[in-house]
Amino acid sequence: MGVPRWGRYIHSPMFESFDFPYPSQRMPVLARNVVATSQPLAAQAGLRMLLDGGNAIDAALATAIALTVVEPTSNGIGSDAFAIVWDGSTLHGLNASGRSPAKWSADFFKNRFDAMPLRGWHTVTVPGAVSAWIDLSSRFGALPFEKLFGPAIEYARDGYIVSPITAKAWQRSVEIFKAFPTFLQTFAPNGRAPRAGEIFRSEAHARTLELIARSRGEAFYRGELAAAIAKCARDEGGLLDEQDLAEHRAEWVDTIWTDYRDQRLHEIPPNGQGLAALLALQTLRHSPLAASRIDSAEFLHFQIEAMKLALADAHRYVSDPHHMDTRVDALLDDGYARGRAKLIDPNRATVAAHGVPERGDTVYLAAADRDGRMVSFIQSNYFGFGSGVVVPGTGIALQNRGAGFTLEDNHPNQVGPRKRPFHTIIPGFVTGANGSPLMSFGVMGGPMQAQGHVQMLVRVFGFGQNPQTASDAPRWQVTRGLEVLVERGFAPDVLDELNARGHDIQPAEPEQFGGAQLIYKLDDGYLAASDHRKDGQAVGF
Repeated sequence: MGVPRWGRYIHSPMFESFDFPYPSQRMPVLARNVVATSQPLAAQAGLRMLLDGGNAIDAALATAIALTVVEPTSNGIGSDAFAIVWDGSTLHGLNASGRSPAKWSADFFKNRFDAMPLRGWHTVTVPGAVSAWIDLSSRFGALPFEKLFGPAIEYARDGYIVSPITAKAWQRSVEIFKAFPTFLQTFAPNGRAPRAGEIFRSEAHARTLELIARSRGEAFYRGELAAAIAKCARDEGGLLDEQDLAEHRAEWVDTIWTDYRDQRLHEIPPNGQGLAALLALQTLRHSPLAASRIDSAEFLHFQIEAMKLALADAHRYVSDPHHMDTRVDALLDDGYARGRAKLIDPNRATVAAHGVPERGDTVYLAAADRDGRMVSFIQSNYFGFGSGVVVPGTGIALQNRGAGFTLEDNHPNQVGPRKRPFHTIIPGFVTGANGSPLMSFGVMGGPMQAQGHVQMLVRVFGFGQNPQTASDAPRWQVTRGLEVLVERGFAPDVLDELNARGHDIQPAEPEQFGGAQLIYKLDDGYLAASDHRKDGQAVGF
């Protein structure tokens, strides 16, 4: 691509320029050690580990642990997690999502509900995030496990200043969870959510993190905290018990992937929805997308139609991998992708029969160090604070990932015992044609995530935008039928043309479109980008 404009001694990256045409004008961070996430204090927690001699894995974990304190509206100690790690030579995947309680059954739910519930104990599967912290630190960390908890414990015990976007989400959550007294005692102790600029502290959260740190997580799955979780379940009618917690294990997995242009997108295999991003990109390989003009109606139309097809497949097939009735490699077959691409009418929107995804909340972070390690990590309580269940005296807000199951008979994702549910949270990772690491990234936000992965890949690797510009660009989201949510920023004539093609274009606010964090590898160092839709930042040195 020739000599880049910023210095003749550095090779040009894959994107074409440092142009910033969208209103955000947020600048990327260029450094040899970087962290990017959705809350500034958490990003700084990760940076502190790097400054203290830790590596990218240590930084990612300190960031993740701090996020449970400073952005509790999207994740917590009771979250699930997934990660993709480049250790300097090899790519590793980790599935730290939890399984359903052994006492759950399809009949139990069908006799009580018309659809899977969204709140309460009957949505709580075993929380897996703590197991991700343990396994990643044990395998790749350089610092003592306890040290990773220092910033989070400090924020919880001494208090931190609540950031604006988090405060808005917190206020919405207090309204949603007003029927959960322990939630209110823990997260609205003054009868309301903390406002932006106010101090929030939680001694219970600090003590719980100390217990996890000292016991290397043993207290959470087989000790004092496990007993507290199980007792809370018994007292409140839940079926999760001590054995469910004790039997939990995170699972190391190979990534699944597809090639797009000269790059390879890696995702965690099902039960996550990363497969949908791969399916959409495979379909787009066989479409006229490349000939379109960026941000034009054609540019958007082909992506939207490919995404509908991919989501239709994901909602039919993605489940606990031990219960899937179709092989992943069959879905990723190039011949299958060609057939799906032929279903796209270049001039007309069509309906794909996929399920109706609900809105969710998640935190994502990326970290990289000067020795070449890169981490893509995501953890979530799902619907904001999750199930609404908070274990008394602990600060542990439990996820509601069981809401991802279905009651549909004979569906591979039908609710049942010891199963992992369909999961929305997905870390992404891109390698180059030679297998070298290129970008760790993610786009949090429930059903937005696979759609966000596609939009980032198309913009960065298909149309040459730098990662910060790709994050700044307006987004779209497929919802149901012909409806497509769009963010402010697309040209009115483009939206008119999409409507003319049969799309039901609906404007929506920025919080509907998630939050991206991206770290792109340069020859010497990294470019880190952070989404203006969140409170966060990219930091580095």
